[in-house]
Amino acid sequence: MPQTITKGIKTLLAEANAKVKTMPVAEAKTLYDNDAYVFIDLRDIRELQRAGMIPGAFSCPRGMLEFWIDPDSPYHKDVFNQDKTYVFYCASAWRSALSAKVAQEMGLSPVLHLEGGFTEWLKQDGPVQERS
Repeated sequence: MPQTITKGIKTLLAEANAKVKTMPVAEAKTLYDNDAYVFIDLRDIRELQRAGMIPGAFSCPRGMLEFWIDPDSPYHKDVFNQDKTYVFYCASAWRSALSAKVAQEMGLSPVLHLEGGFTEWLKQDGPVQERS
């Protein structure tokens, strides 16, 4: 029997974008190296190797996000336990919207996501750090 999906990705993204602030790339380009901000790259390792990343960003594969945020998780990463503003991004701002919503629901704050994602960052000539 085929599955009946009751809430599609368009609805999930609309809900996330209604709850999470976005940061325009022009603003992000002035803040990516500011110590008060942590840029979180949610793309997988193959994407990072292929295209690089925002300089100084922390790589967090989307599948590990909740585990790395939760201080009670054996996988917790201290990067998520700072008094800083978190800016999530992915390729097209879809994974980052969903991730930022979940992070907010978990209590991480403040959290934003990059408008247009890394694709828009590249279009606007944002600096890129190579990933080996």
